[in-house]
Amino acid sequence: MSEVKTAEEIAQDFTAMGHSVELINGIIDGSRMIGEEAADRQSAVDRNVEHLELMVAKDYWTDEDMTAVDTAIVAGKAYTAS
Repeated sequence: MSEVKTAEEIAQDFTAMGHSVELINGIIDGSRMIGEEAADRQSAVDRNVEHLELMVAKDYWTDEDMTAVDTAIVAGKAYTAS
């Protein structure tokens, strides 16, 4: 069954996805969660990748550019904290 969302709710979801992208990319490039344990960084990446995968699968997207989201998913899946 399709979810029915307002344009504002869709925009909020897309913004939240952007926050996940920023966190994943920041952890990978070493600018976020610097003082955290490797297991915590890995967990954060894994959770955010899962979030992005769930959100990308929604059927209410229209013309949103998912390039950064798709790239973050691939990078996050390849990430192994050390």
